[in-house]
Amino acid sequence: MSKRNTRALCGLGVVALTGLLLTSAGPAGAHHPFAMAEGGEMNALQGLLSGIGHPLLGPDHLLFLLAIGLIGLRRPVAWVLPLLAFALGGAVLTQIFPLAASLEPAAEALVSLGLAVEGLIALNIIPAGILLPVIGLHGYLLGGAIVGAESTPLFTYFLGLLIAQGALLLAVSLGSKRLLDALGAEGKRVAAGIWIGIGGAFAWAALVA
Repeated sequence: MSKRNTRALCGLGVVALTGLLLTSAGPAGAHHPFAMAEGGEMNALQGLLSGIGHPLLGPDHLLFLLAIGLIGLRRPVAWVLPLLAFALGGAVLTQIFPLAASLEPAAEALVSLGLAVEGLIALNIIPAGILLPVIGLHGYLLGGAIVGAESTPLFTYFLGLLIAQGALLLAVSLGSKRLLDALGAEGKRVAAGIWIGIGGAFAWAALVA
């Protein structure tokens, strides 16, 4: 493997290791940024900051968004709006059908397995279209933090989700070709395997926590 591939894989490894350390330190805390109140106790500013923070501070959500650049989508920028629509649609759905507390570990495990799904897509084993329902599931869990809120913090929370996820998806999409060129075919396969392993580890952590 070339030095360029090695450097790119080392960068991916650092991102992945950081996510694993955050999860082992306290997976639930990653979904409550800035120690804010939940749901109905939020004000508009807290809703906005929480919406921005949730996708970025939750390691499973962050790694999922980052790994989209690893897949090698055709016309990656064209995927940004559909992915955002499914993510926000999932968050809206939570307000109508909230997740039962007893199902939270299983739902977290499924979300974590989304990383493994990305690895399989990168290996061309399953179609890229599966990304849409998977990111919708991510959005469903992200929306759970604001269930019961009044209309203003609810709106600002969704605005925060839109800003954070939209900016990251756009950046990842624009950098995808450069990343894949740096990795090469062999590096992409290794990185896909890493992401499959991380997804399995996160899912296990969610079930046993």
